[in-house]
Amino acid sequence: MNPYAGKNVAIVGAGRTGLALVGYFLRAGARLTLSDRRERDRIPQAETLTQAGVRLDCGGHSAELLGAADLIVVSPGVPLDQPALAAAARAGVPILGEIEIAWRALRAPLVAITGTNGKSTTTTLCGDIFQAWGKKTFVGGNLGQPLIDATREDGWDWLVAELSSFQLEAVADFRPRFALLLNITEDHLDRYPDMDSYLAAKAQVFARQQNDDVTVLNLEDPLVLKAAAECRARKVFFSSARVLDEGMGFDGDALVWRMGGCEERFAVADMQLRGLHNVENAMAALIPALLSGCPAALAWRAVCAFGGLPHRMVPVRRLDGVTWYNDSKATNVGSVVKSLAGLSHPVTLIAGGKDKGGDYAPLVPLVRERVAHLILIGEAAARIESVLGALAHCLRASDMADAVRRARELTPAGGTVLLSPACSSYDMFRDFEERGDIFAGLVKALPEGEAKAV
Repeated sequence: MNPYAGKNVAIVGAGRTGLALVGYFLRAGARLTLSDRRERDRIPQAETLTQAGVRLDCGGHSAELLGAADLIVVSPGVPLDQPALAAAARAGVPILGEIEIAWRALRAPLVAITGTNGKSTTTTLCGDIFQAWGKKTFVGGNLGQPLIDATREDGWDWLVAELSSFQLEAVADFRPRFALLLNITEDHLDRYPDMDSYLAAKAQVFARQQNDDVTVLNLEDPLVLKAAAECRARKVFFSSARVLDEGMGFDGDALVWRMGGCEERFAVADMQLRGLHNVENAMAALIPALLSGCPAALAWRAVCAFGGLPHRMVPVRRLDGVTWYNDSKATNVGSVVKSLAGLSHPVTLIAGGKDKGGDYAPLVPLVRERVAHLILIGEAAARIESVLGALAHCLRASDMADAVRRARELTPAGGTVLLSPACSSYDMFRDFEERGDIFAGLVKALPEGEAKAV
């Protein structure tokens, strides 16, 4: 019998994950309440949901309805300290996240991938490797499809999921076969009171692993090592700074995999992806498959076939000698650091959006060295300007169209325009994808051969 049949389940958040959860629990025979802070007319499929027997709790979260639930399942965007949730927790109502629910329902081994940057690329690469090996592999989580959607099919050989810190906050027994922690830099300090709290959320990815599980860790990141200090799983390291006696290392030309007395070398020149950060992503992505018996040559062919994901340092256009890049996925400072590190002066940097509470100071040396013009948008413009404004010609744009227009006027032939916001998009756009698409559309619409205004 399904454990949720006849149970009162409240799902908090009516976004993509919340709606996927609705489908799962309807199939399980639960009695459902869907709670969202938005009004009914802004809830996707509201009429269809009502007709399916889902009670809608709109315009906020009812403490009475949540308190009466047998189980509350939260979407990742919903803070657990939200008052109605906190009251329900005090009353003893179990509160879990979608990742926990999905993990309990699925039987295939799971590769769980988290970190501040590189999660999506590593997740996609890892999934591509398993699929090239002929394994039926679900790829999703914070990237694309919610993990709960994997329950719609049977017969998975592997599950590969990108997990955010928000998703990891609401797990209880979650135990992946492989847990990957790629890196830790400041992020989401608008949600977490300090870095230790953010680190603790990330550490949930391996908190319940045992010694027959594997944790893959970045040996060159001290915060990663700090988070994993109490990890009980077998630790396998990767390093972009040295060759390792055991694990995945780098000698400047090739990835070097050493394990159990065997060695494999993978020439970086064969990769389509560029940059040291992508070397790290490839190293991490290879390890689960190699440890699981995937032939090394087959795995490497899959890595080399991958050309990158949308909105991640994607060349949009070369116009009048200026190269334009869409890096809208760079929603934190650490990601912008990696993007700027691969460019040379003069760069016109378009940055800003909804501030996440991080420190912009790590950008100082790169902005001073490589950025000629800094164009700021969104709510965070003033704060970014206070830290970086004196290091380059700095101005504010009213919207993305204004930013693109000014970048066209200011950037000389041989220069680069980089949209790399260091902020989330929610002050001006639906998500980072919409922000990047609008930027790319504006750039593609620019006419050729216009004279510079400066």
